[in-house]
Amino acid sequence: MVEFSLFIYKRWNDNLYLIIMKRTLLTASMMSIILLSSCNKSLSITDRGISHETKFGGVYIDMTIEDFNNLGFSFGDSLEVTYSNGYTLSDLPYYNGYYVDSLSPLMVGYPGYPFIKTCFNNGPDMWEVGDLKEDDKVSITLKEKGKYLAIQEAMDIHYTDEQGDMPDEVFANFRKVETSALKDGILYRSASPVDNQHNRAPITDRLIKDKVNAIINLSDNDDEVKEHIAKEDFNSPYFLSVYEKNNVIALAMNTRFQSSLNEVEEEVPSLFTGFKDEAFSAKLIRGLEFMVSREGPYLVHCVEGKDRTGFVCMVLEALAGSSYQEMIDDYMITYDNYYGINLESDPSKYNIIKTKNIDLMLSTVIGDPSVDIKTADYERYTTDYLLEKGMSRDNIDSLKSILKK
Repeated sequence: MVEFSLFIYKRWNDNLYLIIMKRTLLTASMMSIILLSSCNKSLSITDRGISHETKFGGVYIDMTIEDFNNLGFSFGDSLEVTYSNGYTLSDLPYYNGYYVDSLSPLMVGYPGYPFIKTCFNNGPDMWEVGDLKEDDKVSITLKEKGKYLAIQEAMDIHYTDEQGDMPDEVFANFRKVETSALKDGILYRSASPVDNQHNRAPITDRLIKDKVNAIINLSDNDDEVKEHIAKEDFNSPYFLSVYEKNNVIALAMNTRFQSSLNEVEEEVPSLFTGFKDEAFSAKLIRGLEFMVSREGPYLVHCVEGKDRTGFVCMVLEALAGSSYQEMIDDYMITYDNYYGINLESDPSKYNIIKTKNIDLMLSTVIGDPSVDIKTADYERYTTDYLLEKGMSRDNIDSLKSILKK
């Protein structure tokens, strides 16, 4: 009987202990939620320095992506961003990619960027829109935790800079642009053969050796090309040989390919009305005229060989009279190379990327929303587009003769 009583007592104490522990853990959990909620509401940074990001037209904030996220901010959050001159961006989505519509604002912590940045996606320079100065400061407050998390998770795609067992052509995003209208072997595209920030330059350089005679570099300016060449790890001898023959043009283009915005919402700054980025157009024409002045074959590249390269190659394919599906297929190879996204592996993401990127590029060149982009006379509309941007008809005709079978 004594042993049985001791057993009952022990079981009762064990159960009591479990009940107390459960209540303690529950209370701690509730307190954590309350504290986290409280922290979320007050999570902010104040009076950070800013600088003008000139290539794409944005505002760098003096804080690395890692440091910003370590404070408790996360991709998918909604932010309130206020500059000291009064310029304010309310309910600003924070993403690690450009997951907003063109001309929409966001804060982006893109992999490889030195700092977090606010900007308009493919839009005007936010520095100019906000009338910002170098001595202005910025304050950032968390507005709503995870408000845009669903979009972040749906759109988040990233790639590795380690080659592993990837074939060279896949890792370097290198290929000959092949359509029924283009001459065979006249046009190639790739990641950068000179900027090695993603470990692809030497591999790209080996792939282009003896295949290309002239290079259109969309990402760097002349000084940046020289800086890449001067680095200790520079290992692109073929690029250097082409460069020394004066057969490389460095355009330092941004990604603002959209020529105008016809419908403007009331809250959009007036600078958006009829927005035109002449810098993009002028550099595009310079690059195409460079092609006319040099013998091919030609390589078009930016850093990854994705967006800027995609637009320029699409213009060249369209000018030659390639089909809609040929242009789509060539563009989307890049997303298969970097992210493994194709029509079979992930049809949803494939179609989103196609619609938001290459379809939009084609629509921009055609310039008439009533025209079906799938059946348009691409040669005609691209000719008109280039004439409008300032390219002479003689140079356009010369470029056609270079490209077309």
